[in-house]
Amino acid sequence: MREKDFVNSYFEAWNDHDASYVAEHFAPEGIYVDVSSQEQSPKQELVTYLSDFFSNDQNHYELTGQVTKGTDSIAFQYRAFSLTGTGEEEDVLHGAEFVTLHGDLAIHIADYYREPMALVDSSNQKYAKSGLSEDLLKHYKDQLTHLMIEEKAYMNPSLTLPVLSTLVKCPVNHLSQVINAGFGVSFFDYLNEYRIQEAKNILADQTNQPQAILTVAFEVGFNSNSAFYSAFKRLCGKTPAQFRKDQPKKV
Repeated sequence: MREKDFVNSYFEAWNDHDASYVAEHFAPEGIYVDVSSQEQSPKQELVTYLSDFFSNDQNHYELTGQVTKGTDSIAFQYRAFSLTGTGEEEDVLHGAEFVTLHGDLAIHIADYYREPMALVDSSNQKYAKSGLSEDLLKHYKDQLTHLMIEEKAYMNPSLTLPVLSTLVKCPVNHLSQVINAGFGVSFFDYLNEYRIQEAKNILADQTNQPQAILTVAFEVGFNSNSAFYSAFKRLCGKTPAQFRKDQPKKV
């Protein structure tokens, strides 16, 4: 597979939101590295991780600029964007990937990305790109917080940004901006913070018979055990089993 064909096929897999198709671009011992979250996924784990990610991801991905070629390596920049209700494109993040090839397949892909910061005018009253006022931003933040804390919407494993926008009664593009600018995280991380906190509460509860960790993962809204372990360790610095073991014993 030529470098250009590899990149085109790789973007096609991401835009199809097909985890298995993405993984087909890796050699059996290939590793995907999400540099921003400091997570590494071998090929088999990548399918599980991306399956969970794609259940919450509605973005489109495209190449920006040229593909740079080296000896057994390529590098390229990309952007992810969502479509507003009027069909306009709104940037979600920009990134760059550095790929080490073994034959026609990737042995290592390092993914660097950042989410664009919302633009605020000098009076701090309006988000410039969308016209989302600060009062409306606060209203949607309050609605989100109510849904998460009072109704525990995050425990729905099928919760996506469009589904959440319906619950909040907020346009999808505005809701994405509310989460990014209002809470300083991506939609994916926003959900996971609530899910992991719920999991910690369950794992710390010693009044009932301990649940299997896989049961806890599904109960709090994750679609896979590996995605749960990865998010838990990133947010807590330890595995779920270690966290439960470290809880003080009740007498």
